Amino acid sequence: MSSKSIWTRALAGRPVPGSRAERSRMTTMRDVEMFTEITGDRNPIHYDTELAENSPFGGLIVQGGVTTGLLNAVVAEDLPGPGTVFLETNWRFLKAVRVGETITASVKVEEVREDKPICRLQTIVRNESGDTCVVGTATTYTMPLLRETQDAENAGVG
Repeated sequence: MSSKSIWTRALAGRPVPGSRAERSRMTTMRDVEMFTEITGDRNPIHYDTELAENSPFGGLIVQGGVTTGLLNAVVAEDLPGPGTVFLETNWRFLKAVRVGETITASVKVEEVREDKPICRLQTIVRNESGDTCVVGTATTYTMPLLRETQDAENAGVG
């Protein structure tokens, strides 16, 4: 990587293809309520216990945005890291996540551009049984948050 690469100004540096990161958390009814507060999604499958128990899901489920939201945290906090946002996502929802289930969101770096701080990631969310709930890809952009002078200091230059 040349010293002129935009990646030198990324807080976490340039990701390496093949790198992986993951985060896990247990979903809660509070997640559902907070997502509803933000979006207005009051689908009864998230709130009506009797209806949900008699549905193919067998119980209350969290909104898909709660499930994929954990991928936001992995991308922004771990890999590629701070300053990273999604440019594009392509996700298939294969299995609903029940309230109270622990999910694990994982990313794997497939491709890293040298000319721009852009990565292509493989993404997956699994439940505690290891079942795949969401699978797909994402393209990310990592903001160059370090100033040029910080970059030189971090590299031991100047």
